[in-house]
Amino acid sequence: MFRTATLGIAVITLMLSAGAYAKQDKKDIVETAVAAKRAPQADHVTPAGMRRGWLRSVAGRPDRGVTRLKYETLVDAPLEATFAFFSDASNLERLTPGWVQFSIVTPLPIVMRAGLEIDYRIRLHGVPLAWTSRIDVWEPGRRFVDCQIAGPYLWWRHEHRFEAAGSWTRVIDEVEYLPRAAWMTARVVRRDVERIFRHRQDALQQIFDHPIEGHDG
Repeated sequence: MFRTATLGIAVITLMLSAGAYAKQDKKDIVETAVAAKRAPQADHVTPAGMRRGWLRSVAGRPDRGVTRLKYETLVDAPLEATFAFFSDASNLERLTPGWVQFSIVTPLPIVMRAGLEIDYRIRLHGVPLAWTSRIDVWEPGRRFVDCQIAGPYLWWRHEHRFEAAGSWTRVIDEVEYLPRAAWMTARVVRRDVERIFRHRQDALQQIFDHPIEGHDG
């Protein structure tokens, strides 16, 4: 059981995570994303009670041991529509592999803003895991940053950046993380983080119908 729980902790990752994404027509995606951005939403925030008894993250970035990964994808959609798609928290499930078994606990719809805390739940190898992230930076049309404040990592920071590239948009993901018990889990955690972001790129390729670009590790 200890080994199973350790593997569960090692494998987790989301800025961003689960569920299989469904193929949709690119035009429908763009129109839906823009409409979602304009539609009124209730500002729901789940109380922090879910985090009681779970592992808190460190307060600041560790000086040593942090892994940094960068991924870029060119999306065949304008900047406004692309950012609107990412602004809809429910789309996280479309960008995350099913084996993460991700679900959002915070009631939907969610109005994204700086300071917002969002609760998620994941189940791996039969082990349920809780994750709470906070939106530390929210700059519509440009970037946002989520940081784990409770969950499987000792430190997790995910910056999402968006840059106009003609009529397309460049989506840039920069991740910093430090797993717990890194001496034992670092290799498997890196493997699975890379696996999750490769799936994310493939999902964007399917959703926006454009070849993906490579990544820097």
